Amino acid sequence: MHCSLAMEAEVLIVGAGPAGLATSACLNHLNIPNIVVEREDCYASLWNKRAYDRLHLHLAKQYCQLPYMPYPPESPMFIPKSGFISYLDAYVSQFHVNPRYNCCVESAFYDRNAKKWRVTVKNTILNVTEVYTVKFLVAASGENSEGLIPEIRGLDSFQGQYMHSCKYRNGNEFSGTDVLVVGVGNSGMEIAYDLSSRGANTSTVARGPVHVVTKEIVFLGMYFLRFLPCKLVDYMTLLLSAIKFGDISKYGLKRPKQGPFYLKATTGRSPTIDVGAMKMIKSGEIQVLPPITSIEGKEITFENGKRRTYDAIIFATGYRSTVRNWLQDGYDLFNENGMPKQCFPEHWKGKNGLYCAGFSQRGLMGISDDAQNIANDIHRVLSESSE
Repeated sequence: MHCSLAMEAEVLIVGAGPAGLATSACLNHLNIPNIVVEREDCYASLWNKRAYDRLHLHLAKQYCQLPYMPYPPESPMFIPKSGFISYLDAYVSQFHVNPRYNCCVESAFYDRNAKKWRVTVKNTILNVTEVYTVKFLVAASGENSEGLIPEIRGLDSFQGQYMHSCKYRNGNEFSGTDVLVVGVGNSGMEIAYDLSSRGANTSTVARGPVHVVTKEIVFLGMYFLRFLPCKLVDYMTLLLSAIKFGDISKYGLKRPKQGPFYLKATTGRSPTIDVGAMKMIKSGEIQVLPPITSIEGKEITFENGKRRTYDAIIFATGYRSTVRNWLQDGYDLFNENGMPKQCFPEHWKGKNGLYCAGFSQRGLMGISDDAQNIANDIHRVLSESSE
């Protein structure tokens, strides 16, 4: 029997990824009651369920820690997936974060008479609808809520296997097969490297210009950004990259006109951090191809007119926000694509007690800042209203 339950809370956080966990931890640190609702059956589902095995954090650990809890000194500079999940386990335990799982938000709107948010949540385990009335609402469902696969003529007729990168685990099942990876961002290049290392005949599609760097180059760049202008740091970064990789256009990869740190700051687009794929591209083990124009059976046609057959396609083509699927208000905070209208650092706060965490396009470093800003602002509002 389906029923509806009315519930009240001071703060409701939608999403139990790192952004939601960090926001709840910061609120708990300030003794502010809060509830976290999560549509999946675990926290950090992107990491626990939709990340490939060999994934490591692409930035040094000091840029990837959540508030009030640095990584142990003995942990490696670049944390592997398993290490980050263990870190989150310890974080949730230490800060007493208790998400409510299998709770899918269906709608949220601001009741101007009550001056509170009304959030309808479907609890799929109990088969009940929970209606929360809250003073503060934090959208922490994130930029990477849903995987994107581009529209390609004939894709539905592809006779091989195709998937988004969020469903890829490792290359074991693809050994000896012909695999095409679409996208040369961090996920695409790392998956291509993993596939080739495990015996797959691997090609990759470069859909646009890309900066290729190393972890060490990024580390140096982020260090120098604290003292030097972005333009100078970009110049140094491009010089080091050219020394390391040479002219990558010879292999089908073009560099953007703007520098990597400028692009990251203005568009959120990260440079690709090489984990070994460039060596394979240079040797011909991995071939770089132009965008796909059509698919027929197992045959794929590319923009240069060439045709090749493949057994599988992995789409490392990014994600999108789904906040607009359930948020009926908040047009001052979010645009039609479910991303903040304001640029960093003014992106995290809307009107009427609405906030967003994890939408700054700055990774875990941005999440940490968002969580602390939101918790401190809620604390300020509550303190002023009690005076």
